[in-house]
Amino acid sequence: MPAGVTVAERDDALMACLAARDAQALRTVISLYGEKAHRIAWRMLGDAMEAEDVAQEAMLKLWQQAGGWSAGGQGIGPWLARVTANLCIDRMRRIRPVTSEDLPERVDETPLADEQVDEAQIRSLTQAALQALPDRQRAAIVLTYWQECSNQEAALALEMNIKAFESLLLRARKALREAMMKRGLVGPEEAE
Repeated sequence: MPAGVTVAERDDALMACLAARDAQALRTVISLYGEKAHRIAWRMLGDAMEAEDVAQEAMLKLWQQAGGWSAGGQGIGPWLARVTANLCIDRMRRIRPVTSEDLPERVDETPLADEQVDEAQIRSLTQAALQALPDRQRAAIVLTYWQECSNQEAALALEMNIKAFESLLLRARKALREAMMKRGLVGPEEAE
C-alpha cells in the first residue's frame, strides 16, 4: 500500500475499480480478503468445500454490489465478514448434514506422533463443541476468537447493536464451556 494511503481509501479505490468491472481489482481484493472469508466460513461450517463455496459466493456478492458501494463506509473487511457470516447462517439453517467424518486438519510434522493424536482429538472435540452451538452463537465465537474481530466489528458483521452482541457472546461462551465440559475438554473448576 503506498505511503499515506489508509485501508479505507484503498478499499474505496478497489471498489471503484470493481464497479468499473476491473478484473485485476477483483484479483487484488481476493488476495487481500479471500482467506479471511474462507476462514470464517470454515470455522462456522466445519466443512472445507462448503467454506470454499461460501467464500466464493461472498466475493461474487462484492463484485455484484460494487456499483452501490458508498465511499468512506465500513471497508471491505467488515462488509465481507458480515456477508460471509450471514451466508454461513443461511446454509446452516437450510441443511444440517450429519457426518461422522473428522474435519480436515493441516499437516504439522513437528510434534511426536502421540502428541499429534492427542492434539487432533482435542481439536476434533473442540470443533464438535463449537458445531453444537446455535448458529448466531457460533458466529459470535468465530468472529471474536478465531478472526480476532473487536466486539464492535463482530456486532456490525452480525448486524446487531453492541449491547445485543455482547449479550449473545456471553451466552455463546457459557454454551461453549458447557459443550466442552460434556466432551471432557474442561473440568467444572475451569468452566467457571
